[in-house]
Amino acid sequence: MLKQRFITAMVLVPLMMAMLFWSNDTVWLCFSGVIAITALWEYTRLVGIVGLHQKLYLGLTAFWGLFIIRTDDLSGLWQWLILLFWFIGMPYLLKRKQAISTPWQKYALGLLLMLPFWGAMVNLRGDDGDNALPLLAVMVLVWIADTGAYFVGKKYGKRKLAPSISPGKSVEGALGGLAAVLVYVTLAHSALSGFPDSLFLTWILAALLTAVSIGGDLFESMLKRTAGVKDSSQLLPGHGGVFDRVDSLIAVLSVYWVFSQWGL
Repeated sequence: MLKQRFITAMVLVPLMMAMLFWSNDTVWLCFSGVIAITALWEYTRLVGIVGLHQKLYLGLTAFWGLFIIRTDDLSGLWQWLILLFWFIGMPYLLKRKQAISTPWQKYALGLLLMLPFWGAMVNLRGDDGDNALPLLAVMVLVWIADTGAYFVGKKYGKRKLAPSISPGKSVEGALGGLAAVLVYVTLAHSALSGFPDSLFLTWILAALLTAVSIGGDLFESMLKRTAGVKDSSQLLPGHGGVFDRVDSLIAVLSVYWVFSQWGL
């Protein structure tokens, strides 16, 4: 398993970096769209959207996504829906451990997860990758939060964060991830474009994004637990599915995109 994870990572990481920094806008639009729609396909399998309904849903979402992203349209309604879901709706669903059961909930939630994520991937990068480095800085924040949580939780974790959803996650791990992120933004603050000039405000933003990152991970874990599966798919040897790899990024980039629209 470890060997598979390493080999897959050695392929995916250089590919991601090459696309992020050197692809043109059209190639990046398609590349990020493949990530978003593949994650959406895995989501449909978790919530039970199958057959013709699944195909129509994925096709129409891809078409609608291209339209929204091409026009750079993140209207006020979308902005508030994104923030309300990730800061209120997601914690509520996690607390209630409420399954996504009705058809309209399944379809609406998939759109709310993947369209802003895709839009953020494209628009935060800027024209011809002008803002690729700031986008990478936000991605690194997510990876540091996850890595810090893993190692601190493994060594010191005692109090379970959400035992019925993800038994391996601990309060100590979450705090360790937050601490690692705060160290990261403090050391890199002078080089972090796209973050507030004030270090104090950067700490606040980093803490919010870390909380959202953990929430995104837990939310996908809840969907998998409800579906009775360990991974969203087996597309990435040793890593599970695409949704498994981008669950925290979906949450963080969507929220960060809204904040960037507000000039934060």
